[in-house]
Amino acid sequence: MKASIIAIDGPAGAGKSTVAKFVAKRLNYVYIDTGAMYRAVAWAAQDKNISPANEDAMAELTRTLSIQLYYRDGQQRITVDGRDVSEEIRTPDISRIVSAVSAIPAVRNALLDLQRQMARAGGVVMDGRDIGTCVLPNADVKIFLIASIDERARRRCLELQEKGFVTDLEQLKQEIALRDKMDSERELAPLRQADDATLIDTSDMTIEQAVDAIITEHEKRYRP
Repeated sequence: MKASIIAIDGPAGAGKSTVAKFVAKRLNYVYIDTGAMYRAVAWAAQDKNISPANEDAMAELTRTLSIQLYYRDGQQRITVDGRDVSEEIRTPDISRIVSAVSAIPAVRNALLDLQRQMARAGGVVMDGRDIGTCVLPNADVKIFLIASIDERARRRCLELQEKGFVTDLEQLKQEIALRDKMDSERELAPLRQADDATLIDTSDMTIEQAVDAIITEHEKRYRP
């Protein structure tokens, strides 16, 4: 019997990646971080001094990249052409350009094929902005995570500080609000809740509570 496919969408900082990892661990599933894949393309563009505004160059770049996700010591890692960029893709500079990169049709189409291949066998938890609406519209369980901008900025601020970055909370709020706007208003695969997705607000939830809510929804929706 094929294992289920769980799609988790939502805006930046809602807790998707953190929660999805724990859900995958609880179910003994594979976690697929599509946001990391777009960040990997953004990193490669920055590394090669290619502007996201140059769509032809971005298309060619994406076609030539080898992006791989794998696990090491229980942690998901990502490589670009064999180089581990798991840490480099999480910098504020990459965060500022990834939304523009992910809006490029050629980039999305190239990664879309790869993401669907990864999910084909089931037993996966995939998170992103358009998983339930575009990438995996037939997913068995669809979740849309949200949180207030204040809470998302606070989480992002703590995350960056732990990595040694100097941060400004108000600037982070502005950047998150802008990214929400860009993701929601882009023409191709905008951020939106799928009609059959369950909305979960993590603003006042612990990680464990959010994971429990998704597992409960999985038990209700998935009937092998």
